[in-house]
Amino acid sequence: MERNENVMNLSTRKHKVFTTKNMILVAMFGAISMALMMVDFPIPIAPAFMKFDFADLPAMLATFMMGPVEGILVCIVKLALKLMIKGTETAFVGELANLIAAIAYMVPAALIYHFKRTKKGAAVALTVGTITVSIVCVLSNLFFIFPAYSKLYGIPMEAIIGMGHAINSHINSLFSLMMLSILPFNLIKFGVVSIVTFLVYKRLKHLIFKDA
Repeated sequence: MERNENVMNLSTRKHKVFTTKNMILVAMFGAISMALMMVDFPIPIAPAFMKFDFADLPAMLATFMMGPVEGILVCIVKLALKLMIKGTETAFVGELANLIAAIAYMVPAALIYHFKRTKKGAAVALTVGTITVSIVCVLSNLFFIFPAYSKLYGIPMEAIIGMGHAINSHINSLFSLMMLSILPFNLIKFGVVSIVTFLVYKRLKHLIFKDA
């Protein structure tokens, strides 16, 4: 019976995605996400071209408050605004990588939280999302993103690996760059975003949806 109610609730939600309020919130969160994307900084475990930012925080908050569709739309709005203001510096490869990571982060977290709307459920959802996106980022960078950068910009892969070696002498191959730099970078980045999400999403949801 409880499962049937969950299925019915999910079906009902499909008709509530594109409400005026939700679309206003998506636009607002998207604008905040774009602004946060501009405030980035390097961290010592990753090459200088990889920057830490909190741009995924508004998207995950939107996902927990409204659903994964809205979270993904926030990311699309963020990237569209960024392209309008700054254009692309990566021939759209970076933007595609950003969207892939966002989907890998939000979708598993949203699916878990949908069926277990408790603090423990939120913690599990965010943990699974963080681990999933970290693995997906390793695979996408290993087999697509880094090779695409290398080919599009004529940068030898050895030079990219060298950037990693400069910060960690144990990095001497593309695989070791993934394991010793890209993986921990994303675990830290999305782990921090998850912690902040866990701490603030309920309060923020009650402010925005006073009847929730």
